[in-house]
Parts: sequence; structure tokens; C-alpha cells
Amino acid sequence: MAVKELKINGAIRAREVRLIEEDGDQKVISIAEALDLASQNGKDLVEVAPQANPPVCKLMDYGKYKFEQDKRLKESKKKQKLVKLKEIRMQPKIEKHDLEFKTKHVTEFLEEGNKVKVTIRFRGRELAHTELGRDVLMKVIDILTENGVNFVMDKKPLMEGRFMFMILSPKK
Repeated sequence: MAVKELKINGAIRAREVRLIEEDGDQKVISIAEALDLASQNGKDLVEVAPQANPPVCKLMDYGKYKFEQDKRLKESKKKQKLVKLKEIRMQPKIEKHDLEFKTKHVTEFLEEGNKVKVTIRFRGRELAHTELGRDVLMKVIDILTENGVNFVMDKKPLMEGRFMFMILSPKK
């Protein structure tokens, strides 16, 4: 009987392989014997380390292996928590009640575990008095600390075009 050779892209790679059986036993055998052993056991011969000398192959049920791998991947994705960025927009001349109402929404978002971007929009001549916007953002922080909300300021108040914003995230 002729010895079968392991070919990849038409090039002869090896005449024998290191076979790892299901119980963990290892032995170096010819490729023909490994293929015969796999067909007798109803398993697949899977090459796990082609760069080794001789290449390493394993006897396994490849369909079952792929199914379990996909199942583990889905389980790990279930445990991930996506953090969303919510935005609250205000103006520098906001009334006290409106400020408290919007700050209540910021509190809810932070308690849900989301990041919050608090934005002050300046229109027209309001751009000349950006300190009013900074004061509003500081009032939001004061209200949150008075209510005992645990948060971290990711970005301090920052001007970007006609907007001043800060980003808050929940404290872990």
C-alpha cells in the first residue's frame, strides 16, 4: 500500500503526523493510518498545529466542537453590558424648575448605568457669556451631589463650537 502524504496547496508537507486521541494519548503515525483510525471511530481528523514537525492532528467530532465553541461565544456575549451615551440639552438661561427636572433625568440615566453628556447650546449673543453655561453645568453637578448620586466626571466642561458640554459616567 502506498503511503499517503499530507498536501497543502499541492506541496508535500509531511508523510506522518502526531496524533492526539480523545483520551489524550499521543503517537506519531502515518497519515493513512490516522485517516483509517478516524473513519473507524466515526470521528474527524483535524489538523491543530500545521507548523509543528511533524504536524499535530487530533481525533474529534468537529461539528460538535464548532457547536460548543459557538455556544460559549453566545454565553460570553450575554454577560456583556453595553454602555450607552445619553444626552441632555439645556440653554444658559434655563429656569430653576427646568434645571431640576432635567437633572432628574440625568440621575435616572446614571443609575441605569449609562454615560450622560450634558450639553449647553448657545444662540446668538449668548456666545459672549459662556460663563453662564459653565455655571449651569456646575449647578447640575451640585444638584447631583446633593441627591447623593455616585458619578465621575469623564470630561470637564468644554467648549466646542456653539456648544459647551461635559460627560458624566456612573461610579462603579
